Amino acid sequence: MKQPATTQEPPLADSGVPGRVLAIDLGAKRLGLAMSDPLRIAAQGLPTVERRNRREDLNYLKSLAKRHAVSLIVVGHPVNMDGSEGAQALAAREVAERLRQHLGDLIREVRLWDERLTTVEANRVLREAGLSPAERAKAVDEVSAVLLLESFLDAERDRASRTEEPGTPVPSDTA
Repeated sequence: MKQPATTQEPPLADSGVPGRVLAIDLGAKRLGLAMSDPLRIAAQGLPTVERRNRREDLNYLKSLAKRHAVSLIVVGHPVNMDGSEGAQALAAREVAERLRQHLGDLIREVRLWDERLTTVEANRVLREAGLSPAERAKAVDEVSAVLLLESFLDAERDRASRTEEPGTPVPSDTA
């Protein structure tokens, strides 16, 4: 008996599909945003967005994705240190699903990406840069999104380089 053909597409990094990656660091009040260049080499922070309501947030992200030819969105997934999902991680999972539904005609893929300690690291970087607590509070979401995107891009480059070495197994994404 014939097995049905699989319709699962290869991961974007391996597919050569052009397009930027948009990273979203979700907060209750703000969205930290960062975007890659078209070659997915560098991450650049975007202005932090004050959250309004679900519909306006989704419409804003859709217009941003369309304007910049985004093909993949990475949503920060704040899992606990032991890997379990708390309330914030479940909320991120829900937002990712809503993005898939709302932007499905435009975005090829939405992925959750482990963001453990990105806010801690962002605060450290900003503190070392000499920013005051008030200045850090304004910048932390954007810097967290940049760190999230850099982590994703680094992992994709590492994964792509390992697939080029014959016989090297490539572990699957767990996020």
